Amino acid sequence: MTLASIVMALVFDQFHALPVQRMVRIPLARMAAFLEDKFNDGGRAHGAIAWWLGAALPAALVSLAHALLMRYQPLLAFLLGIGVLYLTMGFRQFSHFFNDIHLALRVGEVEQARLLLAQWRGRSGDRLTSSEIARLAIERALLSSHRYVFAPLLWFAVLGPAGALLYRLAQALDELWGERRETEFGEFGRFAQQAFALIDWLPIRMTAGSFAVVGDFEDAVHCWRTQADRWPDGGSGILLSSGAGALGVRLGMPVHDVIQDMGEVGDRPELGLGEDADPDFMQSTIGLVWRSLVLGLAGLALVWVSGWVGG
Repeated sequence: MTLASIVMALVFDQFHALPVQRMVRIPLARMAAFLEDKFNDGGRAHGAIAWWLGAALPAALVSLAHALLMRYQPLLAFLLGIGVLYLTMGFRQFSHFFNDIHLALRVGEVEQARLLLAQWRGRSGDRLTSSEIARLAIERALLSSHRYVFAPLLWFAVLGPAGALLYRLAQALDELWGERRETEFGEFGRFAQQAFALIDWLPIRMTAGSFAVVGDFEDAVHCWRTQADRWPDGGSGILLSSGAGALGVRLGMPVHDVIQDMGEVGDRPELGLGEDADPDFMQSTIGLVWRSLVLGLAGLALVWVSGWVGG
């Protein structure tokens, strides 16, 4: 049933993209703002209470509902799993930007590619070259494929619908609370940041490992071992270094970015081996992500077959 739920959710996502802004991001932002207003006293303890109410409690309720439905109405449990996956994962949450940027660079419309990348990143980049646009798009695609496809699917396979929901809620609260550094915000987001780092520890390494298996394994592992720690965020460094090595492309490195020139962006050390990024490597990135997904589905299928045969 787990494998069937994943396949059905992926099919729905391809044929009817979820209106993410209206159905996911805005409701999550409102929930986070409500909890922040009620609990934020600048301390970590109240941030932990808010996180448990905003992430752990909904996941626990979904887990209870799924268990009851599995006992009394298995078909409804199956539909619940598909619905939760549809809300928490999906290629279409990032692929349309990546594909449009890829097409614009293919036909030489660099300015259009800059505009699309700026919309995707939420920051301007009027001085970016074609290679820098491709590089930043590949980086964002690798990270997004993990956050919106592989990590939710992994936790769904392990814990059912509650696992996928917990991951998405924890990731959202980390973005809304954990990454804030205002003085008046205090330590309220500290627990959300630490909780998401713990929840994402295994999925990051599973995703990076799948990139290595379906790409250039030797270079991916080498870059992972020698370059990941250079990146300011350790988890992102693992994904980007493994992905860059698997693709044979160079990522990271400084870019002609307006915000970076103002000193608001951290270091961008070089990751990967090989050539500079270009539209061809963007096409290779699409293949890498799809092969990684097929690898994961094949693994689930083997588990299902072995369990069926053993039973």
